[in-house]
Amino acid sequence: MKEEKSILGLSTIRRNRGISLEQIADSTKISIRSLEAIEQGNFRKLPGGIYNTSYIRQYARAIEYDECALLAFYTREMACSEESARTGTNGSGGYGGLRSASSIMGS
Repeated sequence: MKEEKSILGLSTIRRNRGISLEQIADSTKISIRSLEAIEQGNFRKLPGGIYNTSYIRQYARAIEYDECALLAFYTREMACSEESARTGTNGSGGYGGLRSASSIMGS
């Protein structure tokens, strides 16, 4: 079976509850692409602004998941992402995805 990247196990929870992405898309009018982005934690693929939080809330309700927990995760992820973009770091001590030569060479 194909390995899926999923935050908080959302796709597993959804499947265990017998809910398909198509069912959620039909009931919420949110595209499957956006629903997959939520499950994978690729929040930058969402349309932005207030739509993001609305989509996340609707998704959480559709799979009977704690929407506050999912929104808190989203908020943390976006804050970390914005901080990385602002400072040019990627969380590994490098700049723009690059590491210094001393960290590579062990000096």
